[in-house]
Parts: sequence; structure tokens; C-alpha cells
Amino acid sequence: MFRRREEYAEPYRIKVVEMIRPIDRPTREKLIRDAGYNVFALPSDSVYIDLLTDSGTAAMSDYQWSGMMMGDESYAGSKNYFHFRDAVKDVMGYEHVVPTHQGRGAEHILMNVFVKPGDRVLGNMHFDTTEGHILLKGAEPVNCLADAGYKVGVEADFKGNFDLELLETEIRKDRDKVPFVLVTVTCNNNGGQPVSMQNIRGVRSVADKYGLPVFFDAARFAENAYFIKQLEPGYEDKPIGDIAREMFSYGDGCTMSAKKDALVNIGGFVAFRNIEHYRQAIQWQIPFEGFVTYGGLAGRDLEAMARGLHEVLNEDYLEDRIGQVRYLGGLLIKSGIPIVRPTGGHGIYINAKALLPHIPRNEFPAQALTVELFIEGGIRGVELGGCAFGHKHPQTGEDLWPELELVRLAIPRRVYTDRHMAMVARALRAVKERASSIKGLKLTYEAPVLRHFTARFERVE
Repeated sequence: MFRRREEYAEPYRIKVVEMIRPIDRPTREKLIRDAGYNVFALPSDSVYIDLLTDSGTAAMSDYQWSGMMMGDESYAGSKNYFHFRDAVKDVMGYEHVVPTHQGRGAEHILMNVFVKPGDRVLGNMHFDTTEGHILLKGAEPVNCLADAGYKVGVEADFKGNFDLELLETEIRKDRDKVPFVLVTVTCNNNGGQPVSMQNIRGVRSVADKYGLPVFFDAARFAENAYFIKQLEPGYEDKPIGDIAREMFSYGDGCTMSAKKDALVNIGGFVAFRNIEHYRQAIQWQIPFEGFVTYGGLAGRDLEAMARGLHEVLNEDYLEDRIGQVRYLGGLLIKSGIPIVRPTGGHGIYINAKALLPHIPRNEFPAQALTVELFIEGGIRGVELGGCAFGHKHPQTGEDLWPELELVRLAIPRRVYTDRHMAMVARALRAVKERASSIKGLKLTYEAPVLRHFTARFERVE
């Protein structure tokens, strides 16, 4: 089981630092107002502690940096590509690998190969870019998360699991409209919650019954494997690498934003077991991403990914990484901040509906909380609620709201110390103390897809 954080120190030494400093509160208030109350529009040097995302924000290791000095920038046949390809095969077992500039490039290729207008893509819980790509294809994203995954305050293991009966029910509605099943590990939307090996096997069994391929969104695969080792009987003595390979053995391929569990600042890929899937994929890769052996990346970035895919399997690293998330979660629970429990793999998710019950859904309580956290402490999180996942019914125009209204504090890998986490907790306590005075927001601009990235708001007076 998980060790107490006080029992060990970080498994690394810090050799390079970036100086940061908080700016004053009046300046923060002006900046967020000028940004249309959207933290995506803030300049990064105005942010004191940046928890917007854990994607591409990791500190790379000396091993990765030394690899980047060996970049082969040949247009075709870079040696770094072959190192990368072999790393994917070794860690995941997939022979046919298509590099991309980042995860959404991989999703773009997967959707173009498999998804047609009118299709229904079934997953445990689709994240924003995945959902966006499905919608752009004229298809429907369908979540098949088990009920426990929606219960924010309930302590339960593997809250990223599928409801297997629901999955089969959704397939039976129209088997021919389901191109594949997508397993997101860990499940980002509901708190970085893991999926059990037993549930993954169950998904494979249901998919086989109907002749469907299974793909993984593998952005945080190592964190998921660590949870399996800690929580699932029979895996406590298995190496993380063996657990990861078993997970992927139940899939036909994966997409990955390597900016997460490959510990790099840019990069991604889609990988396949079937060579025909690969051949279809490179027809989309070459015009949109680049030639098959670079896929929109420099050779040095491919090398950093290759090394990061092995490095992330280090159990000491994973214990420290997930331990820091648990540490911040414990501070917030002690302060009475309502969060998704148990804490997951990559961040803390605050229940904005519970913290700001006086703000209705159509005034975006999670966005309002995100704004107040920046004003209070210069801390940038991200809204994962009504703006990110709400939309209007295509026929009636009625507002459709997601089940959860959360603010995510995604913790970059090997970047912040526990003292930074304590600062975050103090700022949230201060926000909680004045929660009843916080006002909602109204949209003044929204894009038709992935609106939360560029939306603009005004205060509701």
C-alpha cells in the first residue's frame, strides 16, 4: 500500500532552477479581467504556481537531456525514431508506431482512420480533446463509466472503471455504428482515477464478443499501472513494466500524449498491433504531421520520448509523483475543501458545486472558482465542468450539462516542492472563507468545439 510521504524524500536532486515571484493582487485582478476571466489567456509569467496542466510541463532528467544532445535531424530514417519505436514496442508491445507532434495529433489520426459521421465512440470517460475530435467527425462520444466514478466524495478503488453492462448495452443499440472502444488510463475527467486490470480484461471480453477493437488513451499509463500494483490483489509483487505490458496486451493499439507519462515537453504517438491499421494511419500522418520517421518532431524530441517511456516505469519516481498528489489532497481535506476522493494520479479535483452551491450551473461555478484561485494566490488551475463539457442540444438548443463540475489542479512532474503545495492549500482556504461572496460568470464568446480554451466571460452582477 501507499507509503506515508514523511517516510521518504524526493528520488532526485535539483540542479537547475527557474526563478518565480508572485505579482500583487490588484495586477492579478486586472489581468484576469483583461483575459475575459479565462486563465488560458493569461501570460505565464503572471502565474505563481501553474497547475493548469501536467501536459508538457514536466522537468526532464539528465538522462533525457543527454539524449537530446544526440538528436539526428535527418528528414527520413532518423536513428532517434528507431530508438523511440523500439521503446514503444518494449514498453507497450505494439510494433507499428506513428509519431505525432502531441496527443491530439494522434487522436486526429485515430479518428480519421476509424470514425465516420453518425458513429458512437464508447469509452469510460472521454477527455476534452478526445471528445472534440469525435464531434468534429460528426460522431457521438458516449461515456460508460461505472456509477462509483461519478460519486465525488466516495472513497473507492478504481473509479475509472467501465460499467461493463452499460458498455454492452450501448454496443447493442447499433453495433455497426461503434468503431472501437477507448479505455482512458487513468481516467482524467473524474480525478485521474485508475482502471483495474480486471475491468480492462472485462472490456476486452465484451469487445471480442462483438468483434470490436480496443484502444487505450495511454497518456498516464504508468500511473495507472502503479495504482494496480498498490490496490489490485495479485499485482503487489509485480514490476511496473510487467503490469503495463499486461494492460496493453488487451488492446489493439493506443494513442498517447507523451507530454504526460513519457516525461517530455512535446510529442505523442499512435501505435497499432495490426499493420493494416498502421498503413491507414500514415496516410493521415504524412500530410498533417510529417514523414513516418519524424511525425512533426525533431530527432532530439524522439530520443527524449524513448528515454522517458522507460524512465517513467521507475517505482521510486511513481511513488513520489503520486505521493505529492496525495499530500496536497490531504491538506485540502483537512481544510474542508470538497475534492474528488480518493486522490488520483496527476492532480486534485475540487468539487465546485459543493464549494459554491449558490452559483447555478449556467453561471459556471467551476470557472468562477478557477478565477478566484488565481486572484487569491496567483495559482492557475483549469475548469472541467460546464464550460469544458457542457453544450447545447443540436435540435432544441437546450443547455446540456455534464455530471461533474470540477476544478482540476494538475501537478507538473518533478517541478514543484511540497512547500508549493502548502501554498496552494493556503490560497484555497482563503477562497473557501469568502466563498459565499463569489459571483458567477456569463459567456460572452464561445467556439463551437472545445470552447473552454478560448471562451470569454463577464461577471454576473
